[in-house]
Amino acid sequence: MALKGINAYKKGNLKQDISNADPHKITLMLMQGALDRMAYGKGCIERKDFEGKAEHLSKVSAILINLRDTLDMDVEGEVSNNLFALYDYMIQRITDANIQNDLNIMDEVINLLLPIKNAWASIPENAKQEAYEAQRQKRQAVV
Repeated sequence: MALKGINAYKKGNLKQDISNADPHKITLMLMQGALDRMAYGKGCIERKDFEGKAEHLSKVSAILINLRDTLDMDVEGEVSNNLFALYDYMIQRITDANIQNDLNIMDEVINLLLPIKNAWASIPENAKQEAYEAQRQKRQAVV
């Protein structure tokens, strides 16, 4: 019973964090969520909790699809194209891990996503602000 209260509290905090977050922070939260879900999925595989594994890995796939589909393909085309292909590969590997119950595949995807998350986290504040301003100006030019 206490676990339900803790989970409700966590969900409330998550909603508040998202409502106050900028796009950079939301992307970081998604990446961390994928990494967390992969860790939970690995634990489920080890415990032979296949229903839990499927639930967690399904959420990982959804997060990776979101990250892939929200890439701005107009900016830094080569980088965006490479990230698109990498996210696509990770989605396929998560599907493989889910079907095969393979911890090594899970580790492979974690090792692919973690450097991206770390690089994203290290973006300087002034670079983020410049990017937001450029996006704002781009939107205004369209309107």
